[in-house]
Amino acid sequence: MIRKFALVATTSALLSVGCGGGGDIEINPSTVDNSVNNSNNTTTDGGGSGGDNPCASYLTGGGQTRQGTFDGSNCTYAPSFVDSGNNLMVDLTIPALTGGGAHIFQGSLFVGGAANTDAELAALGVTQGGDGPRLTIEAGTTLAWQDNSEFMVINRGSQLFAVGTATAPITLTSVSDVNGDLADDPEAVSQWGGLVINGFAVTNKCSYTGTRGVDLALDAQCHVASEGSAGLDENFYGGDNDADSSGRLEFFVVKHTGAEVGNGDELNGITFSGVGSNTIVENIQTYSVFDDGIEMFGGAVSVTNFAGIYVRDDSIDVDEGWMGSIDTALVIQNEALGNQCIESDGIGSFSSLDDATIEDFIARGLHTQAAINNMTCIVSPQSSSLGSRGQGAGVRFREGIAWDVRDSMIIASFGPDDDVDTNACLRIDDRSRQQAQDGNITLDGVVFACEDRTNGGSLPNGTTVEDFAAGQNAIFATIAGIVDPTATADTQLILLEGSPAIFSVDAALMQVDDADLPFAPSAGDFIGAMSLSSENPFAGWTFGIFDGNRSQPLWFE
Repeated sequence: MIRKFALVATTSALLSVGCGGGGDIEINPSTVDNSVNNSNNTTTDGGGSGGDNPCASYLTGGGQTRQGTFDGSNCTYAPSFVDSGNNLMVDLTIPALTGGGAHIFQGSLFVGGAANTDAELAALGVTQGGDGPRLTIEAGTTLAWQDNSEFMVINRGSQLFAVGTATAPITLTSVSDVNGDLADDPEAVSQWGGLVINGFAVTNKCSYTGTRGVDLALDAQCHVASEGSAGLDENFYGGDNDADSSGRLEFFVVKHTGAEVGNGDELNGITFSGVGSNTIVENIQTYSVFDDGIEMFGGAVSVTNFAGIYVRDDSIDVDEGWMGSIDTALVIQNEALGNQCIESDGIGSFSSLDDATIEDFIARGLHTQAAINNMTCIVSPQSSSLGSRGQGAGVRFREGIAWDVRDSMIIASFGPDDDVDTNACLRIDDRSRQQAQDGNITLDGVVFACEDRTNGGSLPNGTTVEDFAAGQNAIFATIAGIVDPTATADTQLILLEGSPAIFSVDAALMQVDDADLPFAPSAGDFIGAMSLSSENPFAGWTFGIFDGNRSQPLWFE
């Protein structure tokens, strides 16, 4: 079994990292919320001579104390404290630091042991989330990495409890960001790797008997290499427990990720690999990311309130049989460096599978079955020659996926469209066209505002994608060139208002092509992520959106 040791950690304190230009972090909490601490740690004096070192510390199996080095502001942790290949194997609490300091890691932060076989899992004493060590990060804490080969992994069985507050969010970022050394904050991607969380939930990369949710069981060992896994960086996910727990994330911001790590993978902001439904994920943001904002490889974790700002690849990417939901999402692409709001794949390694296997996966519920409601996505409709990851686009369904999308807006009318059919709001491909025809894709109360409305072929019965969407209670605005969809610009297209113009107009006032919105929202009174007449779930804790906590205005302001 994993050994549990009493830890030496500091008392909580306020965090305030100075704001200003160049991508500085601005976090000004009034309190530190320790109401949720599931780490089972013993909190004592801060360690060091006379208790003057506030850095996190732990006891090794040999009784030695390992602790970060304090320079009066920041705590620095050498690879001997934790790294890939020197994984953290005991519970640890990382405290908020007085005066706005950050916890700087000179190596990667890997929590728990990696296991590539059932025997290795047994040797670790790990069968589910909670068996391994737990990392707790206090509200208002900043963690930073100085090298773009470094990243953070929560291995199967281990858990991350990072519960911030709206006034004291938790931030994972780069040392350059902490120091204010980023010349162009929204463009400063790949400063470090990113966060990978691995769990024991279902992935269709593994082999099962039975039907998901009924009698599903593994019929072979399940150890899928996660992103970044190679050599000392190895980490794995997968199992048959969709109810697994990898911990809790709340008011949690990840910035400047996407670096290519040792095995050649470009990491995402947050990668959820086989993460189960008992993992709580609420109020999270990924900002300035080279690869995807969040990506789900299987699992059943759900997310409430996600902000993906200036993500260069897919803001939301799902695959391998993810069975979860996203409730309220705000996605804003970079002006010329975005890709898709949502890329959704139903079955891992789809192109290598025969038709019988694909149909069997769908029949047994092993394909991706996802839901999203109240999303606003502002697409950058740039040419493929400008985008580093492709073209700005809306949502793409493929590989037998089933989706339920409600009360959402995809808008690509602020900027110039290119002259080819690549920036479409809606695309349905391959086996997902049959899913649409069978009623397994829903677009209820969705507004599309792109010059290129749809892409991909028709459904098997000949119905066009646009006609299918219209029959699902979706509507397409007529866009030609640059159009400003705000109340102050054009009464023929009124979708957004506020400052910045990202708030949905109430449904009763919304205009599409000089006509009232022809349907009512299925819940509440507005389409999209938020309205001026309702509570703003992203105010105060997110970075890069609102005045007072960003380096520059949004590109379309």
